[in-house]
Amino acid sequence: MSQEPFFSEAESRSEQEAIGVASFILSLRAKGIRDTALLRAMELVPRDVFAPRRFRDLSRTDVALPLPCGQTMTAPGTVATMLLALGLAPGQRILEIGTGTGYVSALMAHRGADVTTVERFNTLAESARQHLNIVEAGRVRVEVGDGLAARVRDRFDRILLNGAWPDIPATLTSLLGAGGRLVGALAEEGAPRLVQIDRLQDGEFSRNLGGPLRISRLVAGIAATL
Repeated sequence: MSQEPFFSEAESRSEQEAIGVASFILSLRAKGIRDTALLRAMELVPRDVFAPRRFRDLSRTDVALPLPCGQTMTAPGTVATMLLALGLAPGQRILEIGTGTGYVSALMAHRGADVTTVERFNTLAESARQHLNIVEAGRVRVEVGDGLAARVRDRFDRILLNGAWPDIPATLTSLLGAGGRLVGALAEEGAPRLVQIDRLQDGEFSRNLGGPLRISRLVAGIAATL
């Protein structure tokens, strides 16, 4: 007489997923990401929901993934490095340039931020909206536009550039309120480098360069067809 398996298939799958998430978080900690709140967000926001279907088995690994429209889903380690530099806190108003899949937007919303995210590809923006609805990420507004042109009148506590650019446009830094901060990457010879720009209380700016980042270059303008 055959015996029933001790664990059901669903239980086994759930256990495997839990092990995968734990390994994912441990790999980030091993790379120096120790901020508890950020790690908790990366544990609870399911990257597999945002990853392209054919690469979902790689969603809990620290690798970049190809997206439609010739774009790239940034590796989690790079995302974590940039969010740490951003200095997230609940209630902040954040402008994000380059929505991609919406994964980074969801992480920031999980931290209690109010996010306006701008994507140049309508295809990606619509997909991001669907992903954000699935994970019930509140306080995220997805817009289609040229984020580098920054045709908005609001002031933000934080601005995140999800990509590299040769220099940070003054049109973006002018959107920072006093004590605000912009984080992105400078496209220099070799690997892009993390850049952090702070607006001081007297209105002046300070700029600090960090280490190299594995991140794609931003593209200006609104996509004409996709």
